[in-house]
Amino acid sequence: MALKATLIRRICPPCDDKLVHLRLGMTKRVNTTEMAHLGTDAFSAKSFWHNGPAPGAFYNFPGMQSGSCNKEAQRSQQPITTGTSVLGLKFENGVIICADTLGSYGSMARFRDCQRVMKVNNNIAVGVGGDYADFQYLKRIIDQKIMDEHIADDGFSLKPKALYTWLTRVMYNRRNRFDPLWNNYVVGGIQEGVPFLGAVDLRGMAYQDRHIATGYGGYIALPLLRDAAEKNPNMTQQQAKDIMEKCLEVLYYRDARSFPKYQMAIVTADGVTVSDVLELKSNWEVAHMISGF
Repeated sequence: MALKATLIRRICPPCDDKLVHLRLGMTKRVNTTEMAHLGTDAFSAKSFWHNGPAPGAFYNFPGMQSGSCNKEAQRSQQPITTGTSVLGLKFENGVIICADTLGSYGSMARFRDCQRVMKVNNNIAVGVGGDYADFQYLKRIIDQKIMDEHIADDGFSLKPKALYTWLTRVMYNRRNRFDPLWNNYVVGGIQEGVPFLGAVDLRGMAYQDRHIATGYGGYIALPLLRDAAEKNPNMTQQQAKDIMEKCLEVLYYRDARSFPKYQMAIVTADGVTVSDVLELKSNWEVAHMISGF
């Protein structure tokens, strides 16, 4: 304080002592006000519950608008990073599910390692198309369900029909809230020794079939799967793999959002096997003959 008074006296005329005392008083008042905002000590930390919510209210996180829940909320209008077709096929004693690993950011092939085939437990595999972030969100919930079953250790495990039905309820519930999960799910597994294959879309619409293709694959790959199933109703596992690889190759030629790298899940009575990332063998020698695009 003595230093501040000396500096002010050097600047101001010596005869104006009242002004000096007035300025010193203002300085004291400002410092006191600042310390009142910061706490009893200017160097002390803020309280732990600083800017906390009132009783019964929600916490106002940084970057979020505070207010009641009655305000309009922004919903997802369209998916952002997406995966394309998912293929599923029953064979003699199991189910096979395939999907490529491309995550498209709009029309750009942005992410090349988005794995969209997951093992749920020892008798269920799931393939997912659509928004990849929504898939990651629901994958965490499914993983938690499986973890809870392991903790319970009651001898029961999730069945493919149970997961399939649960997905219909989740997707339909989000659709009714006008905030859908932008995904198509293909659920495959073995239940009571019988292969199961079903599909669920973002509106909760669901169906079961011997062969399933979502996205663009519903137009290109599904006719190939149907033809193969009609000609060979009791196809072996190797025959099913061959037809799936052929369908993925055709999709790679025709679908601009597809990719030559893919994963394949095979579900049999022995368990679930999800392959490493595989790559298609493509042939573009006839590309110069194609016109009309």
